[in-house]
Amino acid sequence: MIATIRHFGLAAAVLALATLTTAARAAESYSVDPVHSSVSFGISHADISNIHGRFNDFSGTFVIDKDDPSKSSFALDIKVESVDTNEKKRDEHLRAPDYFNAKQFPLLSFKSTKVKATDAGYEVTGDLTLHGVTKPITLNLRGGHKVVEFPKGKMTRIGVTSAVTIKRSEFGMTTELGGLGDDVFIIVGLEAAKPK
Repeated sequence: MIATIRHFGLAAAVLALATLTTAARAAESYSVDPVHSSVSFGISHADISNIHGRFNDFSGTFVIDKDDPSKSSFALDIKVESVDTNEKKRDEHLRAPDYFNAKQFPLLSFKSTKVKATDAGYEVTGDLTLHGVTKPITLNLRGGHKVVEFPKGKMTRIGVTSAVTIKRSEFGMTTELGGLGDDVFIIVGLEAAKPK
C-alpha cells in the first residue's frame, strides 16, 4: 500500500513537471524576416494625390503565447535612414531635421504593452516612438494564428498585416503641414520566423 502511494506520488510529480514544462514552452519567439516583410506609408500631397514610400531596414520580434495571448508581445525597430520614396533628393530632405531628423532620432519603434486575441488575429496596444516622441497606439493585427513551414523542415513562420493612421504633428513633425497632409497612413506586412 505504501509503495503504491509512493508510486502514485511519483507519477503525480512527473505529471506536474511535464505540465510545467509544456507551459514554459507555450510561448514561442519569432524574428521578423525583412526579406518577406514590408513597412510602407502614404501621405497626401497638395491635397490632390498621395505620395508613397517605404522603409528598407527594420527588425523585430514576436513572442506568441497560444495558451495565454495576453502574454504575447510584438516589437519592431525601423531605421529612419532607410526611408525610400524613390526620389533621392526627397529622401535626403526627409532624413534632415525638417522631418525625421535621422541623426538625432535614428529609430522609429513600436513595443507592445497589451495584447488581446481576436477572431482575426490580435488587438495590440503599444508605444510608438517617432521623432523622439512616444505615444500609445492600438493596432489590429490580422493573422498570427497560422503557422507554416518554409523552407520545409527548416523554419516555421507566422505572419501579420495591419494598417493604421497617425498624425505626424503629434510627433513634432510639423514642416509643410499646408502642402503635405498631417495624416500618415502606415501599412505593415510582417513575416516572422524561427528555426524548426
